[in-house]
Amino acid sequence: MALTHDDIAHIATLARIGITDDEKQQYHKELSSVVEYFGTLQEVNTDGVDAIGHITGMTDVVRDDIAREVDDQTRVAIMENVPRTHDGQIAVKNIL
Repeated sequence: MALTHDDIAHIATLARIGITDDEKQQYHKELSSVVEYFGTLQEVNTDGVDAIGHITGMTDVVRDDIAREVDDQTRVAIMENVPRTHDGQIAVKNIL
């Protein structure tokens, strides 16, 4: 499946990058070859191969999220090292 020039423009919009017509031509060629390679991978026989999410063999290590009390000296030391506070709490930037 080859990408169209409209596909390239749409991808650029999704990535929030502006591209020139020359760049659109270049990305069309490069991204189309990547998509075509994925098509080649679709032809590989994977019968009997277990699906895996990663190859590290690591498992999630989860601990309970428990609030711990700290002494006033530790609390003051922590609060002195944060860029912003609000009502005695660490203030963080909104991410959404």
